[in-house]
Amino acid sequence: MLVCLFIVGAYLFGCINGAYYVGKMLTNSDVRKLGSSNAGARNAGRVFGREAFIYTVLIDALKTVVPLAIVIYLFGERPLILGLIAGAVMVGHIWPVQLQFQGGKGVVVYLAAALVLAPLALLITGIVVFILFILKKDITIAGLIGFFVIPVTLFIKAEFILAAVFSILLFIVIFLHRNGEGT
Repeated sequence: MLVCLFIVGAYLFGCINGAYYVGKMLTNSDVRKLGSSNAGARNAGRVFGREAFIYTVLIDALKTVVPLAIVIYLFGERPLILGLIAGAVMVGHIWPVQLQFQGGKGVVVYLAAALVLAPLALLITGIVVFILFILKKDITIAGLIGFFVIPVTLFIKAEFILAAVFSILLFIVIFLHRNGEGT
C-alpha cells in the first residue's frame, strides 16, 4: 500500500511542469500556446530564452530525482519499485492533470532517471550523443539514437528490470517525438 502512495506521489511530482511554470513566472505566458506548443525544456528555451531552458531542466530533473532518492532511502535499491516511480514521474510530466494532460515529451525525466538509476549508462550515452552530433549536426536525432545506449548498457550489465523500464520510457519518448504528442 505504501508503494502505491509513493507511485501516486511520483505522478504528482511529475505534474510539476517546469516549462509551464517558468513561462508563467517569467512572462505570464503559457508555453503550450507558443513555439512548438510543447511544454518541455527545448520549447521553453526557444520561446523564453536560455535562462528559461536552464530553469526548466533543473525543475524537471529535480522532480525526477527527489522521488527516486526518497524511495531509495526508504526502500533501498529495488529496481521494480524504482522503475515504477520513474514511470509515474514520466506519466505525470507528459500528462499532467492540472494542465489538461498536455505536458512535455519526457526527455529530461528520462535523463534524470538515468542519472539516479544508471549513471554509467548516462555517461556512455553522453559520449555517443556527442559523437553523433558531430557527425549528424542534429541534436534531436543524435539524442534519440544515443538514448538507446541506456537500456542496452543496463541489459549488458544484466540489470534486466531497469533495462526493461528504460526501454519502455524510451519507447514513450520516441513515440511522442515521432507523433508530435506531449504538447
